[in-house]
Amino acid sequence: MYRFMEQKLLNIGFGSTVVSERVIAVVSPNSAPMKRLKDEARKDKRLVDATHGRKTRAIIIMESNHVILSAIQSETISQRFSMVKDSQQQKLRSILADENEPDGL
Repeated sequence: MYRFMEQKLLNIGFGSTVVSERVIAVVSPNSAPMKRLKDEARKDKRLVDATHGRKTRAIIIMESNHVILSAIQSETISQRFSMVKDSQQQKLRSILADENEPDGL
């Protein structure tokens, strides 16, 4: 019997988090296409500003098509994302190993 994995939160700075399984991309906000993406999201009311008044250093694109602005560097968020994913994979391996062990009779 498979157990459902709990949703892991990804810290995007200043007490803000997102569900890591829902993240599509973490990108740098400096290019013109990313600025257009941000402007379109603002116009369509899909923009979440989590910068707390600081400079935007990363744009996070979610499954729901929401665009989230963060004041944390995109590289830092990507590293945190990798750590969360590695943690989930280790937990899944542990669960599968427990399920495959024979009962000690």
